[in-house]
Amino acid sequence: MAVVDFRCDCSHSIGALPHFWEHTVGSDHAPMALRADWQKQLQRCHKELGFGHVRFHDLLSDDMGTLVNEQGRLLYSFFNVDQILDFLLSIGMKPFLELSFMPSALSSGNTVVFKYQANVTPPRDYKQWATLIRDIFTHWVERYGVAQVRTWFFEVWNEPNLAAFWTGTQADYFKLYRYTVEAIKQVDDQLRVGGPATANDQWVTEFLDFCDQHQLPADFVSTHHYPTDALGSIGEDTLTQLQHSQRSWMRQRAQDTHRKARGRPVYYTEWNASSNPRDSLHDDPYTACVVVKTMMEARGLVQGYSFWTFSDIFEENYFPGRPFQGGFGLLTLQGVAKPSFRAFELLHRLGTEEFLVDGLHQTLNVWVVGKPGAVTVLVCNHALPRHQIDCENVHVALAGIDPPRIGWIERIDQDHANAKRLWMEMGEPKFPSVREVEQLHAASQIMRTAQPWTRQQGTVHLNFTMPPQSVAAITLQTTPEPFSGEITS
Repeated sequence: MAVVDFRCDCSHSIGALPHFWEHTVGSDHAPMALRADWQKQLQRCHKELGFGHVRFHDLLSDDMGTLVNEQGRLLYSFFNVDQILDFLLSIGMKPFLELSFMPSALSSGNTVVFKYQANVTPPRDYKQWATLIRDIFTHWVERYGVAQVRTWFFEVWNEPNLAAFWTGTQADYFKLYRYTVEAIKQVDDQLRVGGPATANDQWVTEFLDFCDQHQLPADFVSTHHYPTDALGSIGEDTLTQLQHSQRSWMRQRAQDTHRKARGRPVYYTEWNASSNPRDSLHDDPYTACVVVKTMMEARGLVQGYSFWTFSDIFEENYFPGRPFQGGFGLLTLQGVAKPSFRAFELLHRLGTEEFLVDGLHQTLNVWVVGKPGAVTVLVCNHALPRHQIDCENVHVALAGIDPPRIGWIERIDQDHANAKRLWMEMGEPKFPSVREVEQLHAASQIMRTAQPWTRQQGTVHLNFTMPPQSVAAITLQTTPEPFSGEITS
C-alpha cells in the first residue's frame, strides 16, 4: 500500500486557533433544561468539552408559563426561566437565548410545530410582544445585573425562512426583529442582539439591508446549516442526500456568510452531520469525522459554531427509548459518549497555535496544532457516504520542534471510542441494564496508545494507518513536564 506524505514546519505559525466551537452548544426546548438528567449531561459537556453557552428553543412558549391569558388577564411568570438561568450560571455557563416561540396569549393563529405544540405565528399585536420582551429583559437585568446580562447573546426567533417555524412573511419577521431589538435596547443598549437565525444560510443580506435602512442594531449575524436539507424528517433517505453533497460544502457556505456579514461576528447556532433527527450516522464515527473536519476548516470565518445538540434527551418528534437511535446528541439518553463527543474532546485538548501543513489527499486531512511543550497532529480520513474511501498509510514529517520526550495516539473509528459497536454486539438492548450501561461507558472511552517516532536531521517522522471514517490525534510532548494519564503499549 502506498504511503501518503504530509510535511509541517512547526517554526512557522499560520496564526491563532481560537476554540470557537466551544462558544455554544445546542439543546432541545427550554422545559428540558428543568430535568436533572439534562442538567447533569450539560455540566459534563461544559467540564469535559469546554462549552460556554447553551441555546434552546421555546423559552417564551406556553410550556414555560412565561405569559398566559387567565380569564382575559395577561399573567407573567419568569420563575421557570429563572430556574434555568440560575442553573447555567451556577455551573459557569451562560445562555445564548433564542427568543421564541409565540405565547398563545399573543398569537395571531393556531399553527404549531413539534410534539410540544410550539406556536409559530406572528403576534397579533407587536406592541404587546415588545412589552413582554421589555419586561423580561428588565427582570433579568434586575435579577442578574446588567454586567452579567451583557455577556449573554439574544437571537430573535428560529428559522423564520421555513414555513414550519414562521407563518408570516419575511417582512413580518423583520417587523418582529425591529420591535424586539428596540425593546431590548431600551433596557440597555449594550445587550447583544442578532439574527436572522435562518435555516440554510438564508436572508443574511436582506436582513442586514433592512437593519441598515432602518438604523437598527444587529450586533451579530446568526444562521444555521446542515449538509442535507434545512429541515430533516424521520425516514428520509439521508444517505442519498449526503452522497450528492460536496466535500467541504460547510466551509464554502461559511465563507459566503462571513463575506455577507459586513464585518459583524458570525454565529452558526445550529449544525450537525445531517438534519435528520433519526440518522444512524449521528451515532457513528462518521460524525466524529464531520465534527473535526468542519471545525478545523472554519478557522477565521466564525465566532461560534453551535453543534445541535449535546444530548439525546430530546423530544421534538417523540421522546426516544433506545440508546442508539440516530438522535442529534453527543450523549445518549443514558449519558454514553458517542464518537462525536470524543471528537469534541480531542478538539478541546488542542492548543491554540496552528502550523501550515503541506500535502493533499482526496480523503485525508492533517492539521498540526501547538501549545507550550507539546504538538498535536490531528488527522481525519473521511468521505461522504457511497464515495470511495480506503485504509491509508500515513507519514507526517515535523520540522522545527524539539526532540519529543513522549508520544501517544488517540483514535476514534469503528474499533475505538465506539460504544455503538458494543451495543450491537450485545443484541441492541432497548433498555440496557446498569451493568450494560457501565460496559458502554467503558467502550466509549478514548484510549492513549504509545506512538513511536524517529528523528533524523532535526525532523521528527511519524508513521501510522488511518482506517476509513476515522479520526486520530498524535501528541508529542517536548518538555519534561510530568505526564498525567495512562498510555498503553
